[in-house]
Order: sequence, then structure tokens, then C-alpha cells
Amino acid sequence: MATLLLLLTPPVLSAALAAVVRPYRRAVGWANAFLSLVSVGGALALWAHVLAGHVVTAGPGAFLRVDALSALLGFGVSVVGALAAWLGPGLSRGEDYDATQTRRFRIFANLFTFTMLFAVSTSSVGVMWIAIEATTITSAVLIPLHLSKASVEASWKYILLSSVGIALAFAGTVLAYVDFVAIVGRQAAALNWPVLVAAAPLLHPEVMRLAFVFVLVGYGTKAGLAPMHTWLPDAHAEAPAPLSAMMSGVLLAVALYAVMRWAAVANATLGAAFTDQFLLGLGLLSLGMAAFSLVRQHNYKRLLAYSSIEHTGLVCVGLGLGPLGTFAAMLHLLNHTLAKSMLFFLSGRVLQRYQTTRIGEVSGLLQTMPVTGGLFAAGLLALAGLPPFGIFISEFALLRAGFAAGRFWAMGLVLLLLTVAFVGVIAQLNRMLYGAPSAGVPRGEPSRWPLVPLALCLAALVALGLTIPSPLERLIAGIVEELGS
Repeated sequence: MATLLLLLTPPVLSAALAAVVRPYRRAVGWANAFLSLVSVGGALALWAHVLAGHVVTAGPGAFLRVDALSALLGFGVSVVGALAAWLGPGLSRGEDYDATQTRRFRIFANLFTFTMLFAVSTSSVGVMWIAIEATTITSAVLIPLHLSKASVEASWKYILLSSVGIALAFAGTVLAYVDFVAIVGRQAAALNWPVLVAAAPLLHPEVMRLAFVFVLVGYGTKAGLAPMHTWLPDAHAEAPAPLSAMMSGVLLAVALYAVMRWAAVANATLGAAFTDQFLLGLGLLSLGMAAFSLVRQHNYKRLLAYSSIEHTGLVCVGLGLGPLGTFAAMLHLLNHTLAKSMLFFLSGRVLQRYQTTRIGEVSGLLQTMPVTGGLFAAGLLALAGLPPFGIFISEFALLRAGFAAGRFWAMGLVLLLLTVAFVGVIAQLNRMLYGAPSAGVPRGEPSRWPLVPLALCLAALVALGLTIPSPLERLIAGIVEELGS
């Protein structure tokens, strides 16, 4: 219980502190920054408990429950939340945000972190649905932090499409619950994931097929899977960099977490073939749509957004390829979290210097901001799947899993689409890195200390490209066993 409190309490305390202290003071931001490290410590402690063979539970009926999958997602959310706390507005002088905007960011960014942590820590799929719906509310408030017509439109589009998706997920949840009650009877913990998995072989296959399709489309909308992805590029293009990092780095992963939980229930009822074909289909569709969008992109924040759709699609493809594919998907999910959150923070520095998100108006980045430009280039090369970065290893593992499963045509298509995406990313990167800087753009790094945690993210990507640490390998192996892949 104490370890779960270490994970969940700090963002609530930080949000409350920012709400109470008026006007906003930088001490609030520093308190938030240090409290965020407590959450990271709590996530690591839970990771250690899981590796020791324990499932951490708390509350009546094991209302809170952390297993291997929850531990991995909780770690990712807490790390990106900490990056947002340390690199977000409210710690430095001369920022582009006034006190009101900064205070709003600190309140809702912490609530956003809490809702994501809660979604992956509860054992109830019903409460998980509520928490994921709450992520929409807490994050949508921050998209128009810099108020403009485009940012308000992006926020409303995000709310509308996510709400439609979450309503479909609710319909799937209700279908499965009604079927459970009709067969097993009313139970206090009927919506708890372990109870559902245990009872899944008794459920009606026809009902479960329909329920899973609703859930997949519903949470897939939140995860940015094609063709339900249209909110994602607009929202990421308009949101402040720390929010984009959180949404792309971990929100999409939290939505996929819900899909994985329900896939395990459906597999116990129907067998894996049914879920695999849907996951493979949506994954390939997302990968294809994103790959060709990357080639013709003119906005570097939208470029990163479409890259998120690409990599979310890759995770879905992995989840549809059996145990080896699930292992590769979980490794890829962690790599993408590190790379994408780092790149969105760096994009914020580029935007602050060039005052534009258009790729054609950003040139000579290596001359104007050598360290930022170098890290940005390395991050995009990592996203493109080049060695020695971890994404190369996870993509290689995914392809190996596909060939081992006999999905030769699907893996051939994946290789083709990855090549298209690679060409698109590298071409856009070259336009930004080289050439003469625009007139009037000052040179030099505005502040160097924020680059330190981002360089650590890059170092972690390199480390994951050279070896998979034993604690991570054991945790992912536990996830594969839990999901029954």
C-alpha cells in the first residue's frame, strides 16, 4: 500500500499545491519537480516487488493492483511526468508563459499524470475506463495553453473523437459485464481483470467478439490507431511541448494498455487468432497511413505526431504475433516512450528559437543550436530504426517474431512501410539540420541544463540498443506470461 501511495500521491499533491498557491510562485514548480521523483521511485519499487514474484494490491477487493504490465506502464508514465515537471513552464525566468498559464499547466499536467497512473494501477476495467476518460479532460484543457483558433479547434476535435471512442469502449465493457453476470452471477469484483480472465472460458463467444471489437475501436481511437487517428496530428501540433511529450510518449501507451487487458480476456474466450487478426490489421493500416504521411509532411511537430501513429501501429502488429511479438512490442513501447518524449521536448526548444513549426522555415539547426540539433538528429535517427538505438533492436525482434509465426506477407509489408517512413523522416531531418540559418535567428543554446535529462534519454536508447538489462527482460517476460500470448 505504501509503495502505491508513493506512485500515486505526488502528482495529486503537486496539483493541489499549484491550485492553492496564488499567484503562482516558482517554489511551486520546484516542489512539483522534486515530488515527481518520488513517483519515479515508487514505480521502481513496484518494479522490484513484481520481479520478486509479488502482485502488489491494495484497497477493498484488491481495487488497486500492480503486476508486470502495470509496473512497466507506471514506470513510463512516472518518468515522462517527471520530465514534464522538470522541463515544463514555471521553473525558469524569461519563459513564453504568464503566471496564469503556468499555474494551469502545473494543475492539469499533474492531474493528467495521476489519471494515467491510476488507469494502469486499478484492477477494475470499469474504473480503468473512467480514468482513461479523465485523461481526455485533463489533457484537453492544456492543448490551447497558448490560446489561438487552431489550438481551440484541435482541443475540441480531440475531445469529440476521444469521447466517441471512449463511448464505444464503454459499450464493449458493458456487453462483457452483462454476459458475465448472466453466466456467473453478480459479484462485487465482477469487473476486476483477474476475475474476468478466470471466467472468460465460460462467456459466450459471440458476445465477446462484439465486445472486443467495440473495445478495440474505442481505446484504439485514444491510442491514435488508423482510421480513428485524425485528432492526433492536430492536437500534437498545437499543444505545448511538455504536453505533446506526455500524450505521445505515454498516453497512447496507456490506451494500448487497456486494449491488451481486454485482448487477454478475449483470448481466453475465443483463442488468440481472433484478436491477432484485428491487431495485425489495424497495426498495418496505421503503419501504412503514417509512413506515407511522413513523406509529405511540412510541420515538424506533425511529423513527430505521425511517427507516433507509425510506432503505435508497430506495437499493435507485435501484439498480434504471439509471445515473441508481445515481447518485442513491449520493448518497442518503452523505446518509443523514451525517444518520442525527448523529441517533443526538443521540438519546443526549436519552436522557441525559430518561432515556427514549418520545416521549410527551419534551416541550419546545427549551426544555431548545436547541442539541441545534435540531440534532435540522434532522436529522429533512433525513431527511424537505425542502430545503435533500442528501436532497431525492438523492430528487429518484431520482424523475427513475424517470420517465426509464418506471417511472411505481413512482415514484407512492414519492411516496405518502414523503408518509406525512413525516407520521409531522413529527408525532413536534412532540411532542418543544414543550410544557412534564417536571418535574425540568434545562435547558441538558450539554456543548457534542460538538455541533461534529454541526453540521458538518448543514453538509455543507446543502452537498450546494446543490451536488454536483466530486470527489464524479466519484467517483459512476466508481461508475456500474464497476457497469455
